[in-house]
Amino acid sequence: MDGALQRNPKAVKARIENYWNTRAESFLVQREEELHSPQRRIWEEELLSHLQGRKGLKILDVGCGCGFFSLILAENGHDVTGIDLTGGMIAKGRKLAEKYGVSVDLKQMDGENPVFPDGTFDVVVSRNLTWTLPHPDRAYEQWIRVLKPGGILLNYDAEHAKYHLSSGLEGEEAHQMLSRRQMDECLNIYTMLPVSTWRRPDWDVFRLKQLGCRGVTADRQIGKRLFPDDGQFCTPYPVFRIRAVKV
Repeated sequence: MDGALQRNPKAVKARIENYWNTRAESFLVQREEELHSPQRRIWEEELLSHLQGRKGLKILDVGCGCGFFSLILAENGHDVTGIDLTGGMIAKGRKLAEKYGVSVDLKQMDGENPVFPDGTFDVVVSRNLTWTLPHPDRAYEQWIRVLKPGGILLNYDAEHAKYHLSSGLEGEEAHQMLSRRQMDECLNIYTMLPVSTWRRPDWDVFRLKQLGCRGVTADRQIGKRLFPDDGQFCTPYPVFRIRAVKV
């Protein structure tokens, strides 16, 4: 499964980047619709509940895509930097931020190798990214590195690959805009990534504890609160939230 990754990790990452570039336009449409949906308020309340009413926090949104989390957090008074491997996503995110007059700093950057000094951010957030990474262990190491002592990591993810490898991509509203070729490429990429076979979120908790974090928790019921109704933004299988604090 991970033979291709071991033989040529750069080629695998380039393939992942190209795949998400092909999805940038449809992703922009989905995220803008989500910003105007009741789902936006649910996410806003969830994210802000961890920030204890503080303002002006330096926040890193890893794998920001078109900037859904970035825009929400910036509109609530925070200094937000969003990074994504995919140039197409960053371009669309900048377009969205300009359209709504929101000040965010969106950069094309590898989420496994963020180029920031140690202890730069108060908070690191991520949504639906870890499952796409060739080296999620490296990513966690780097996300903790760029956090300040006492800083919070919030990672929202699911075992997307396991679900889709068994069930396919058809029938889920989030993938209705994908072509057959895009669906096939998505499934091909899944099979290259070791994380597709790991037991999560148990692995995530173990890794973050290894890195010396405290208060490491995995909320396996968060999906029921984030997605109270079926709809185009709902993930129809278990979503989890990983929360950790840097010592």
